[in-house]
Amino acid sequence: QVEGMKRVLESLNLNIVEMVDENATLDGGDVLFTGREFFVGLSRRTNQRGAEILADTFKDYAVSTVPVHDSLHLKSFCSMAGPNLIAIGSSEAAQKALKIMQQMSDHRYDKLTVPDDAAANCVYLNIPSKGHVLLHRAPEEYPESAKVFEKLKDHMLIPIANTELEKVDGLLTCSCVLINKASEL
Repeated sequence: QVEGMKRVLESLNLNIVEMVDENATLDGGDVLFTGREFFVGLSRRTNQRGAEILADTFKDYAVSTVPVHDSLHLKSFCSMAGPNLIAIGSSEAAQKALKIMQQMSDHRYDKLTVPDDAAANCVYLNIPSKGHVLLHRAPEEYPESAKVFEKLKDHMLIPIANTELEKVDGLLTCSCVLINKASEL
């Protein structure tokens, strides 16, 4: 998987940074980029050294760490749902993490609180021809959370069923590699 992905990214002429410190761990599910800064969840799969390497790599952005308890990853209960908009679950752990993120940031984000933590893991896209597009969990999976997403009138909403992948701890962002690249591809 890693070598195949590396080849694809290289073919797109993207800058690739490899972590060579064998003591560092950094899982993509623990990295939330807001467009302004990074929040890195410290979990079973990401440690402080991994967060430090991310900060060294992206020196133009603030990098703040957030302890993750009772969840696999930071993005198990939050993600970006639009510019300046954090989707966050309702659990105590999710709300505690949000409070830490708010304390660590100089920026004030809007929040969209959904009843189900897993439903807070959504994928926001800004597509020039479509505008704000949000992939979110389907109403048949999380009906109350889907109702909250439906309040986003300026977004094109695309419900996605993800029940099978969720059985192995896979959420929507786990299935995505977002690349900001011109449309000549």
